[in-house]
Amino acid sequence: KKMSKTLVIYISFSGVTKKVAERVSELLNSDILEIKPAIPYTNEDLNWNDLMSRSSKEMQDSDSRPEIEELGDISSYDIIYIGYPIWWGTYPREINTFMDKYDLAGKTIIPFCTSGGTGISKSIRDFKKFLPNSDVKEGKRLSVYDVESWIKSINI
Repeated sequence: KKMSKTLVIYISFSGVTKKVAERVSELLNSDILEIKPAIPYTNEDLNWNDLMSRSSKEMQDSDSRPEIEELGDISSYDIIYIGYPIWWGTYPREINTFMDKYDLAGKTIIPFCTSGGTGISKSIRDFKKFLPNSDVKEGKRLSVYDVESWIKSINI
């Protein structure tokens, strides 16, 4: 059996998801890439209480695809862990941009999220809807303290 190539890819705004993604990558001994918005967010852009803020407007529009910086060629990876904060119950729209831009068919996708309270289930349903030709696993909401036991529990 050939060695699977594993990539951890993540988007982080406050640094919380970044810490978790780095720990996942460290434990898997995998490559890691950050999805970066082409136009960085300001604190005002991230104001959830303001329905006119950039993030709120993007999340209210399911067709929104904020530009992201180029990630390079990821076609050689078989297993891709995708980390993100939960925004409005699911992943930020930059994840949609990523899925539109990169061919993930035939790849194993393992989502993980960070969140103050909202679970991962809606984002998993969204991944399965957007990636019908990928093997999307259930994934988990994590803190940096949960990563090791979660990685051990995944049978890949």
